[in-house]
Amino acid sequence: MDKFQAFGKNISSSFSPFAARTQQYVKEQFGQADDKTELPSDYIELEKRVDALKQTHQKLLQVTSQYSNEAYDYPPNIRESFNDLGRTITDKVNLLGKANSPADVQHAFTAPPSAKPQPKTFNHAIARASLAGSQLLNQTHTAGGEDPLATALEKYALAEEEVGEARLAQDAQIQSRFLAGWSTTLNTNLMFATRARRSVENARLNLDATKAKAKTGGARGMNPDDEMLTEDMRAVIEQKEDEFVAQTEEAVGVMKNVLDTPEPLRNLADLIAAQLEYHKKAYEILSELAPVVDGLQVEQEASYRKSRESP
Repeated sequence: MDKFQAFGKNISSSFSPFAARTQQYVKEQFGQADDKTELPSDYIELEKRVDALKQTHQKLLQVTSQYSNEAYDYPPNIRESFNDLGRTITDKVNLLGKANSPADVQHAFTAPPSAKPQPKTFNHAIARASLAGSQLLNQTHTAGGEDPLATALEKYALAEEEVGEARLAQDAQIQSRFLAGWSTTLNTNLMFATRARRSVENARLNLDATKAKAKTGGARGMNPDDEMLTEDMRAVIEQKEDEFVAQTEEAVGVMKNVLDTPEPLRNLADLIAAQLEYHKKAYEILSELAPVVDGLQVEQEASYRKSRESP
């Protein structure tokens, strides 16, 4: 029986603070609370800054999380078969270079994949379409030499595959250096700040609930600081005030730590560096290709004019 009573007291002691906080919260929501302990202005300013930081992380992560989706720029309207995705463009070009018959050409496009299926990115899709077009033109080219457009398309296919691989390398860098870091800040550091703020709010509600209880326990209109309060009442109120101050100071420290950490800015710098590296690589690849295709175009134009000038 004694154990049962002790158990009941434990339940009551753990439930009573929660019930008191809940009652105080409801009274405040309905405007029935006479007094509400004000938080320091510096503390409120920190809360606003932490909220802004949290929203910033949420908004940017909502967009940049696409870097975890390989096919974020893959055209939704195209249909590529298993054979299309079977081998890399480089593998197919190498096989085509060894082809001596139409059957060999067909084998180059239908050979079993040497590794995993090819990525579904916009650049890889362009590469596959360009190589397929190059071979279609070559198959129907009956004049001597090579079809200049087919040659250009094959070179373009190889370049676009390189660009696509550079994009995948960029995505991997962003996932590990930016998304992981910002997710940690949002789900760990900012979560600690949220918990600390919740503790402050609970301590404030406990304090105000204790004051309200002391007030209603005395004469009508009596303030909690009135001399007629009992020593026990004063002691309980002082204890709640100390708890409120301690929780506030702890929350201030947690929020300042979250706001002062250089990690988010470091992660943003890594994001920019990954994007810069990708665009620089793409520029280098296409810069090397452009004069080659320009040269083919000039040669074809000269040949075209010569054929028109011939009697």
